[in-house]
Amino acid sequence: MRQDAPQPVDAGAPAIEVRGLTRSFDGRVAVAGVDLRLERGGFVAVLGPSGSGKTTLLRMIAGFERPDAGVVRVAGGVVAGPDAWVEPEARRVGMVFQQGALFPHLTVAGNIGFGAARAERVDECLELVGLADRARSYAHELSGGERQRVALARALAADPEVVLLDEPFSSLDAGLRERLREEVAGILRAAGTSTLLVTHDQSEALSLADTVAVMRAGTLAQVGTPEEVYERPRSRWVAAFLGEADVVSGTAGDGFAECELGRFAVAGGLSGAVELVIRPESVAIGHRPARDRDARAVVVGRSFYGHDQLVELELESGRRLRSRRLGFPAWHAGDQVRVWIDGPVTALAAD
Repeated sequence: MRQDAPQPVDAGAPAIEVRGLTRSFDGRVAVAGVDLRLERGGFVAVLGPSGSGKTTLLRMIAGFERPDAGVVRVAGGVVAGPDAWVEPEARRVGMVFQQGALFPHLTVAGNIGFGAARAERVDECLELVGLADRARSYAHELSGGERQRVALARALAADPEVVLLDEPFSSLDAGLRERLREEVAGILRAAGTSTLLVTHDQSEALSLADTVAVMRAGTLAQVGTPEEVYERPRSRWVAAFLGEADVVSGTAGDGFAECELGRFAVAGGLSGAVELVIRPESVAIGHRPARDRDARAVVVGRSFYGHDQLVELELESGRRLRSRRLGFPAWHAGDQVRVWIDGPVTALAAD
């Protein structure tokens, strides 16, 4: 059943609620039964590698793809489901694309005014994104960062229930990308906007979002706060995708794990053989006096980044692992060091 307008807004409902969403293309499943919620005023990042289904998920929420099964609700109203379909322009959803997608024949004010909920929103949104002095400029006269801020202002001008961001910073150079994403996040939070970001950039998702949904092969591998998905990954794949991680075999019981790096507390209630996922920043090295639980290692390599350094170690067993330390003191190949755990470690059931 087609609807030209969405159902009335439920002030107590999530900004977006997705249940059992599924989509296939030519027999290949792109999204497989995904459930996801975005609370009012929240910021969710859908993070995954190329081909994981994250963009297809976003397009179904926006209304650019019809799901094969499942339901999409915006502010409590069903916009896609077995017996309902609301066209994209009627979903109260603002969209910001990778390239901004501005109209080249319109000024900045004209772009923002296209689809604005009311005339005064143009000036309001120009002020919000800090471009009041560029109202009469055209897209070709703007920098890449300014174009993306205009695209955001255009999305906000329609007073949407939610703003969807589709890899909005990936075409920018590294320095501008980092600066602009912080600006955009600040603008969205100041406006009280509910935001769903799709990205393949781990640092982008972890630094901006309240909740990170990690996608793999069309399913959600893990959903949680940035701290939860990074510090307590549910699988080796999630751990490796979200940053550097080494895996060491050990045994666990009574809330502790033991391996060649010592004995330390772990969560999860596992017992017996486990795999310990260890981030480099949890591995401390130094020349402190010997302790019973310290391991011995030799430095076999180092990558220096100025503010920090990634030190590659070889334990007495021959196993290698990494330690991320401040940029000083400098460590060099051949240094003999003691190694101990000084940070969170995740225990997973051994395969």
